[in-house]
Amino acid sequence: MNRRTLMTGLVATAAVSPALAQTADLENTLYLDLKDGRVVIQLLPELAPKHVERVKTLARKGFYDNTPFHRVIEGFMAQGGDPTGTGTGGSDLPDLPAEFTTKRHFLRGTVGAARTQNPNSANSQFYIMFAPSPNLDGAYTIWGQVTAGMEFVDKIKRGNAGNNGVVSGPDRVVRMRVAADIK
Repeated sequence: MNRRTLMTGLVATAAVSPALAQTADLENTLYLDLKDGRVVIQLLPELAPKHVERVKTLARKGFYDNTPFHRVIEGFMAQGGDPTGTGTGGSDLPDLPAEFTTKRHFLRGTVGAARTQNPNSANSQFYIMFAPSPNLDGAYTIWGQVTAGMEFVDKIKRGNAGNNGVVSGPDRVVRMRVAADIK
């Protein structure tokens, strides 16, 4: 199959099934398995290449498996990726420099990199937006977008509003994998 035939096939697929076309790049697709089902995340290396590479590296090591969603705020976001569950932990890899953008906005299903007040402190923690949050635009790194399974994200156990969304007995990531690695 030559390149033109392949591209024609992909364009035809996109016309028939936009969701299928979005996940056609399996190297830049994550499967996030939660207790209620699978969430498909399209990675955005054109916006945040270092963050996307980090997430794929950690997912391939099984780093995210069984990590808690330690901070979940109704109408805002669900945050995970800290193996300690305290909101202060991360991987043993160095922190990442900010990859902020104004090309995309924090909308429902956007996946961003959690960090401290230091813009260059993102490591392994991430959050998935329940609703738009324009105040985050241009101030936090966007590295992915949920393309399927948002209804399962909506079922993540919420935290205590009076305690900044900290969750007691939190839901956990069952498993996170790069789609290209699934046989």
